[in-house]
Amino acid sequence: MTLRLDKLGVVIAAIVAYGALAAPFATFRANRIMSGEARGILEALPGWAGVLLLFILAIAGIAALIKTPALVRLGAAAAALVALAVLIGVAALHLTPEGNSFARVSPASGFWLMLFAFALAAADALTRLQLTPLARIGALAIVVAAIWLLLALGGWDGLSILKEYANRADSFWAEAGKHVTLALGSLAAAIVVGIPLGVLCHRVDGLRDAVLNVLNMVQTIPSIALFGLLIAPLGWIALNVPGAAAIGIRGIGTAPAFVALFLYSLLPVVANTVVGLGGVPRAANDAARGMGMTDGQRLFKVEFPLAFPVILTGIRIVLVQNIGLATIAVLIGGGGFGVFVFQGIGQTAMDLVLLGAVPTVALAFAAAVILDATIELAERAKGGVA
Repeated sequence: MTLRLDKLGVVIAAIVAYGALAAPFATFRANRIMSGEARGILEALPGWAGVLLLFILAIAGIAALIKTPALVRLGAAAAALVALAVLIGVAALHLTPEGNSFARVSPASGFWLMLFAFALAAADALTRLQLTPLARIGALAIVVAAIWLLLALGGWDGLSILKEYANRADSFWAEAGKHVTLALGSLAAAIVVGIPLGVLCHRVDGLRDAVLNVLNMVQTIPSIALFGLLIAPLGWIALNVPGAAAIGIRGIGTAPAFVALFLYSLLPVVANTVVGLGGVPRAANDAARGMGMTDGQRLFKVEFPLAFPVILTGIRIVLVQNIGLATIAVLIGGGGFGVFVFQGIGQTAMDLVLLGAVPTVALAFAAAVILDATIELAERAKGGVA
C-alpha cells in the first residue's frame, strides 16, 4: 500500500515541525513589560506533559501529511488543538514561581504557529465533510463551549492575558459593550438607510451611478482621516443644534465613530441590494404582474425573497468589517476593544494588546461563520421559492 501525501498537509506538517522543534512554545517574563525568555516545549512543560504534547503533535501532523479520511483528519486536528489549549495553561503554572504575582507567561511563536496549522487542518477537514449550515453553527458552538469550559475551570488563569483581564474585568465588559454597540448599531443604521436607497438606485439608473460613485469615494478615505473629518461638523452640530449634545452628538467620542462606520457600511449594503434586485429573473416579475400584484407587492413578495441571499452577503461583509474597524474608534474617544490594543502598544505590554485583539478576531470569525451559514440557508430557501 502506497501512502500518498496531501498537498496542504505538507505545508501544515512543515509548520507544525518548525513550531514544535525550532520555535519557542512559551515566553517567561519577570514582569509584564520586561523582555521575555523563550522556552521550548520540553522546557516550558513538566516532563510528562512535554512528551505527551510532542506525541500528539506528531500523530496529528502525520494525519495531516498523508491522505486520510476527513473525519480522521478532523479528529487528529481537534485533539492537537485541545492539547495545545490545555497544556499552554499547564506551562503557565509550571513556569511561574510559586507565590510570584509579577511574573508573566505568554504563548510564544511556536504555539501560535501550531495553533494556526491545526486550525487550518480542521477547517480543511470540515470543508471536505461538506457540513450543513446548521452543523457548522453547531461546530462553532462546540468550540465556544470548550473555550468557556477552559476559562471556567481556570485552565488559563496562569497566562498573562488572563492576568491582564483580571485587573480590568469591569472595564473589559464595558468596552466590549461599546464595541458591539458600534459594530451592530452602525450596521443597523446602514440597513435601514442602505436597502431603501439600493431599491431606489435599482429603479432609477441615473441615480444609481451617482450614489455608488459617492459611496466608492467614501470607501477610499482612510478610517483615521474620516474620523478626523467628522470632528468639526459634529462639534458644530453639538454647539449649535439644541439637544444634540444631550443625545451624545459631539466632535469626539462615540458619535463620529458611529457615523464613520455607518458611512463605510453603506456601499456594500447599497451595492448588494442593487445587484440582488438586478438578478431577479424577468420571468418572476412578469408572472407577478400577470397575477395582478402591485409594485409594492412584487418588491416584498417576489424580488426581496429572491435577492435576499445577495443582500445578506453585503450585510456579512459590513458586520465583519465593522467589528475590525471599531477597534480604532478609541483614537477619537469611541471606546471598544481598541482601548486595550493602544494601551498595550503604549506600555509595550503585548498581552494587553492581545486582550483587545483576540476578542475582536473571535467576534469577527463567529459573525462570519454564522452569517455564511445563514446565507446558505437563504440560498436554499430561494431555490424553493424559485
